[in-house]
Amino acid sequence: MATAREMRLRIQGVSNIAQVTRALEAVSASKVRQAQEALYATRPYATKAWEVLQHLSRQPARNSIHPLLTQRAEVKNILVVLLTGDRGLAGAYNTNVVRFTLEHFRDSEIPVSYVIIGRKGRDMLARRGRDIKAEFSNLPAAPTFADVSAIGHLVIEEYLEGKSDQVFLIYTDYINLLKQIPRMKTLLPLELEVSEDDAEPWQKVRKGPEPAYIYEPSSDYLLEQIVPRLTGLQIYQAIQESLASEHAARMVAMRNATDNANELVTALKLAYNKARQKAITLEILDIVGGAEALTET
Repeated sequence: MATAREMRLRIQGVSNIAQVTRALEAVSASKVRQAQEALYATRPYATKAWEVLQHLSRQPARNSIHPLLTQRAEVKNILVVLLTGDRGLAGAYNTNVVRFTLEHFRDSEIPVSYVIIGRKGRDMLARRGRDIKAEFSNLPAAPTFADVSAIGHLVIEEYLEGKSDQVFLIYTDYINLLKQIPRMKTLLPLELEVSEDDAEPWQKVRKGPEPAYIYEPSSDYLLEQIVPRLTGLQIYQAIQESLASEHAARMVAMRNATDNANELVTALKLAYNKARQKAITLEILDIVGGAEALTET
């Protein structure tokens, strides 16, 4: 049985852990709010770009409008852009999205390669011997579109050069503080027909008559600008979703860890007090026994 000193040291250690997890919970709660604000700030631009692209895509010869809108006749190679975190202590956040990815492509007969954002995903897939084309980590705490534009350029080059015939984006969709779910969508060729269930808030289908646009300088120039930017914007939006999900998952995990640590401290204090009470009782019994022995003599 542990001594009183050992139990005091353990109580102190668990209390220190509870203080750390409580601080991490507070930091994650603040970062969740910042990630939400960044997520909502991009939606007006994404909404308008999506409306213009939808209008242009309804013109004749859709497949000849832009190479990133062209469906390949045969898919020979698949590229997956996987978003994970750089750090742990976020519960099952990283494990869930990696497991979701591996299960989806487990039976794929088409070669699959990966572009991974986050060290945790890189480490998990590298241990499993997956083909990793590129890895991006140590992104800023509040990344801007410029910080992640290189990822979009890499993916677009892979597709235009024919190294990949289909590109999927897998990330963790932020629902609320208690619910984050892995999600996969086709990144390239760019999907213009999106169901209501799978659509992002900025991809909702406009109701009513089709608006009339006069394009300056030309519709071809706009397509050259909008399609690559919208592709990069989807990656940026997914990164913001994943950041909010990661911080929410870490906040909940740290809250649970704090609660568990407090419960353990309570149990340890109870055991410590019982041990002290037992030791004091034994000492009193020894004193009483000694006093009786002296009286008898």
